[in-house]
Amino acid sequence: MINIVFLLFCLTLGIVLKKVPALSKDAHLVINNLLLYVCLPAATLLYTSSTQFSKAYALPILMPWISFGGAFLFFQFLKRFVKFHPHSEAVLILTSGIPSVSFVGFPIFELLYGEEGMQIGVLMSQAGSFLVCSTLGIITASYYANAQTKKWAFLLDVLRFPTFIAFCVALVINLSGWILPIMATDLLRKLAAPFSFLALISIGMQIDFRDKNINWRALGWGLGYRLILAPALVFVLFMLVLKQRGVVAEMCVLGAALGPMNTIAIIASNYRLNPTLAAQMVGIGIPLSLVVVAFLNFIIHLF
Repeated sequence: MINIVFLLFCLTLGIVLKKVPALSKDAHLVINNLLLYVCLPAATLLYTSSTQFSKAYALPILMPWISFGGAFLFFQFLKRFVKFHPHSEAVLILTSGIPSVSFVGFPIFELLYGEEGMQIGVLMSQAGSFLVCSTLGIITASYYANAQTKKWAFLLDVLRFPTFIAFCVALVINLSGWILPIMATDLLRKLAAPFSFLALISIGMQIDFRDKNINWRALGWGLGYRLILAPALVFVLFMLVLKQRGVVAEMCVLGAALGPMNTIAIIASNYRLNPTLAAQMVGIGIPLSLVVVAFLNFIIHLF
């Protein structure tokens, strides 16, 4: 459970650091740029190039994609009845659509399912949530950020985004069967290592519950989908419609109930898509998701 303690500690540290006079008011933007232009591309190249896709574990890979697709459709439908600013809508789709499998899910999966849980969790993260973030996440963020300018400007923005370039290179390496030299993998691993720490610090620096402009209604809808509707969707599709049972199906349901992915919150913040809402989706959603996952773990064992 050290990951959970580490998460809460870093968020709190970020909240404290933003009060330090020596730090700029926009210090989190500097951290975000370091993450998006160095750490995240390194992690993408490292993990995507070596991920082994397996048909036997198709469901864990599909779960984050289904979750993101469900979020997109849900908020497209909801905006007919509840009006959001386009930037808030983008943040809700991004943060409610992608679960934090690696950072929050790994310790939970290991605790509940041991080594097998970790193996499935890695696949769910690298071929699932991480790829969704690196592709659909970036495309969605760029589209909404450029919605008020040229119609197709977001495509050029996506193609120039370092993480997307790293993803394309990694995909070529993966499909060709090449193996990165040990020195290259060691270098990429060191460049990617600070990501979780710096990302959580940045998110903590953006959390401010005193902000009178917080859209609590948007926050409620976003967490409602992330913590309730997403796992319900996966439960119905995988366990009721497809009649799947066992560790894989259970992990998919629990994975769908995990809090928002901190990486996508950083991307949303970098695109200036309501950074406050993005930070609070993570800051509130992750602790709440621990309670939801515990409850769901009890419920799914009744079936």
